[in-house]
Parts: sequence; C-alpha cells; structure tokens
Amino acid sequence: MTRPGEEPFIAAVKPLVDAIGGEMLPPDEAGQDDVVLAWEGTDVVAVRLPQLADSLDHILAAMERRRGRPLAELDRRAKQEVVRTLEARGAFSVRHGVETVASALGVSRFTVYNYLNREKDS
Repeated sequence: MTRPGEEPFIAAVKPLVDAIGGEMLPPDEAGQDDVVLAWEGTDVVAVRLPQLADSLDHILAAMERRRGRPLAELDRRAKQEVVRTLEARGAFSVRHGVETVASALGVSRFTVYNYLNREKDS
C-alpha cells in the first residue's frame, strides 16, 4: 500500500528516469548500484540507472526527438552544435562514444574529432 503523496512523487520523477533510460522498481528489489528515492522519510521507489553507453543512446534519441528529425539529416553547423552539447555532457568519455556519435550524425569519426578540435581552437 502506498501512502498519500507517493504516487505524485513517482509521477514527478518518472519523466526524468525515462529520459536517462532508467528503470523504476520497488525499493525492496533495489540492488547495490540502484538509487533508492525516499519521500517524507519512507523509501518509495528504486531507480536502476542504465549503463553509460545506454545513456548516450538515450541522449541521442532525445536530441533527435527535440529536433524532429534524424541527426544525420542536420546541416554541418547543427551537427557541430550537437557535438558541442555532447562534449559538455561527457559523451566522449564513454567507451566508443565517438563512434556512436559519428554513426548517429552520419559522419566519420575523423569528422567528429575535427568538430571537437575546432572547439578547443576557438
């Protein structure tokens, strides 16, 4: 049985959990690496975070949804903006991050590195 206020709390955090590709589960099913969220001193829900590589896929999908089309269809300037945003979010610290982003943008790894280097030279 849930206490008053718990359902709105779960409804409030669900969009965030969905956006990062997490999974919500009962607190008593939480594993060591899961994050248990409490409301008014009571554990309400556990969040299983995705692996970093899965998060990158979710970020790329969200960027496509916001732009309303595949990232590969963007012009060069828009692709450079995507790379800047992803760099700021740490996407290239993920193993195979450059390859994943290059594939999503429809460019080569070399092009992604050029976009990154261009930022450092600015």
